[in-house]
Amino acid sequence: MELLKNLEWRYATKKFNPNKRISESDLEKIKQAISLSASSYGLQAYKVLIIEDPEIRKQLLPKSWGQSQIVDASQLIVFCNYLNVNDKVIDDYLKLKGAIQDLSSDDLKGYGDFMKSKITKFSDEAVKSWTTKQTYIGLGNLLVACAELKIDACPMEGFESEAYNDILDLSEKGLSAAVIATIGYRSEEDLAQHNKKVRKPINELFETI
Repeated sequence: MELLKNLEWRYATKKFNPNKRISESDLEKIKQAISLSASSYGLQAYKVLIIEDPEIRKQLLPKSWGQSQIVDASQLIVFCNYLNVNDKVIDDYLKLKGAIQDLSSDDLKGYGDFMKSKITKFSDEAVKSWTTKQTYIGLGNLLVACAELKIDACPMEGFESEAYNDILDLSEKGLSAAVIATIGYRSEEDLAQHNKKVRKPINELFETI
């Protein structure tokens, strides 16, 4: 299984080569992999920002515990969860679903009513928790796609979400920075690439009931 070899190859890259960039074609493949991620109800209640502007990344650096990956990687990826999933979000999704699958509004009414009946019961905090979890599924697909393309990546939770929201004007767009990742190519000076991968034994991690 080639996937296992690719996952064995990947690691959380600590130091990137700032002079090596990801090609547009490979970046498109990564975007497609994220787009194809599973999501609750199919809503994709998040947005993905690809930060390339060096000045913005310099602003984000001190809000990211000073981690050099923020400015050295080819791209900084910010997964932003929706703060509100209202009727418009659901209706927009149903229109898209209808157009792609050739379904009428009547065909989709029951599904739409079901979603609205469930989601409208959520508190604001529950919605935020739910949509934040969705971003991590997309992050997982990003890591796997990068491994297959032999592109290095580092998933990161070490950042100040509220500061990101301010710098990137996310709150006014109904978004919040949930999790980030840096992608690019490892530096030869990154000693972490030589470390053996540490994982629990399979028989300890898994239990069949």
